[in-house]
Amino acid sequence: MSDHTLIQGGRVIAADGEYDADVLIDGERIAAVGAVEAPEGATVIDASGCLLLPGLIDNHTHMAMPFMGMRSADDYDTGTRAAAAGGVTCIVDFSIQREPDGLASALEEWKGRADGAAHVDYGFHMAITNANAPTIEDMGAMVDAGVSSFKLFMAYKGELMVRDDELAATMERARDLGALVMVHAENGDIVDMLVTRALAAGETSAINHALTRPEMVEAEATGRAARLAEYTGASLFVVHVTCAAAAAEVEAAQQRGADVSAETCVQYLVNTIDDLRRPGVEGCRYICSPPLRDGANHAPLWDYVRRGVLESVSTDHCPFDDAQKARGLDDFSLVPNGLPAIQHRLAKLWDEGVIAGRITPSQLVDRTSTTVARRFGLDAKGAIAPGKDADIVVLDPNAPKPYGVATSLMNVDYDLYEGEIASSSVRHTLCRGTMVYDRGAIVTAPGHGRYVARSVSRPAVHA
Repeated sequence: MSDHTLIQGGRVIAADGEYDADVLIDGERIAAVGAVEAPEGATVIDASGCLLLPGLIDNHTHMAMPFMGMRSADDYDTGTRAAAAGGVTCIVDFSIQREPDGLASALEEWKGRADGAAHVDYGFHMAITNANAPTIEDMGAMVDAGVSSFKLFMAYKGELMVRDDELAATMERARDLGALVMVHAENGDIVDMLVTRALAAGETSAINHALTRPEMVEAEATGRAARLAEYTGASLFVVHVTCAAAAAEVEAAQQRGADVSAETCVQYLVNTIDDLRRPGVEGCRYICSPPLRDGANHAPLWDYVRRGVLESVSTDHCPFDDAQKARGLDDFSLVPNGLPAIQHRLAKLWDEGVIAGRITPSQLVDRTSTTVARRFGLDAKGAIAPGKDADIVVLDPNAPKPYGVATSLMNVDYDLYEGEIASSSVRHTLCRGTMVYDRGAIVTAPGHGRYVARSVSRPAVHA
């Protein structure tokens, strides 16, 4: 039996352009791109009228994440099913240090959750919650294990938040290792003060989550982290930028020559603070940190994405069902933070970005795959090219699909976009040459996904 697959008749979308081409897959890798004859016995996939995109990479997810005494609703089986349905062939999830343990035990814990469960490939960032000297020393072993990025929180006071001296010391160690420091940038002291005041005043509904985390606290922390990175000579990646004020701090650092890059998430490009004003648990569904912002931020954020100041768009996928969200109906500070988004990123970016004329198809590919692979050391991924992993999405731009719990594979009992219709839909998702998602169905068994050791990051080159 031939180990070849030929995807025939599609149009390849690359970060640097698009063209009609067939794609020949040999085993797990791409063998040829162009006018290709099918080898004898090859499986042929007809992609006429469809677009071929390199598999999307979601570098910001939280599967089965412990949070506030519960866990996010998607595990590595259900979450990667939904990922594949949304054209995602690789995720980079967060393993989180459990005090007083070191980093190695956290990595093994998270690997244990994913091994034998995931349908698409996966890597890990390491979230540092206790930046003491032994932990900082442990960072070298993590880089050796293929974990080349470290996240620190400038918020969640008393739980995850690190001090500035701890952040700077971690940056120095990452600089010496060639690793990347990621930050959740919010001024946790000010947030803590504002939350305490709001609750004391009886301001407990979901909208107060956003009102106690104003744009200022994100912009200030972003600028502070960028200055520390500039001072230490570290590479910094700011996660989930939500507003123009914070993005401006990223651009200012880049213009000073600092090695600072950043992402936004799809929800910050399409949802607004007004979603938090919805009644009851419906408003709680939209609680995430940093929060959704005023819609006036959409246009500048899209422009920062288009220009590559915000070099990628992820999801921060961290779903909780209504029963979990409802614990904070009378106290917004008790609502677990996070949204279900991993299945919908491609469809939303296609409609709100490409169809709306805000970004080109090539820029979409760059911001969701090619630059992500380069930034996070996923060397075999991010492009449809000979020698790369055969991670390919067949997107039908003329096959509308409704959003909703009836079509979502995300393990939550609601869909934020219920009742809306996407103009396009994923027909097939192949991860390392194997069909994972085929016309609405997952066709792999849990465990097809494989751990990917990542190299140290390299600067992005934007389309």
